[in-house]
Amino acid sequence: MMWMKKLGKSFYHALEGLKYAVKTQRNIRIHIVMAALAIILAKLFHCSNTELGLIVLAIGLVIVTELINTAIEKTIDIITLEFHPLAKIAKDVAAGAVLFSAVISVIIAIVVFYDKIINLLF
Repeated sequence: MMWMKKLGKSFYHALEGLKYAVKTQRNIRIHIVMAALAIILAKLFHCSNTELGLIVLAIGLVIVTELINTAIEKTIDIITLEFHPLAKIAKDVAAGAVLFSAVISVIIAIVVFYDKIINLLF
């Protein structure tokens, strides 16, 4: 039974981390809004399970990289209050990972929705 209590604490702390990120990080809120929009569009366009899976995977990729970016930024912030070129590189690379995952997600959205939008318009 002790392992269940530890597992419950693990989930609690993970949810606290998610809550913190949503409350304090503007970009993650933007990603969540865009994710909701993508899911709504997928439903409206009757996307296949495979297409929906790709969209959910892309959403997960962006949100996970944003969470990791936040963790890296906060870790660096407690290590040093002064500017350090290596700290800047770490933060920039983490932000680059988020940007890269967002670009990949846009490409996936184009692949999934392009024909559906063209057929709707013409």
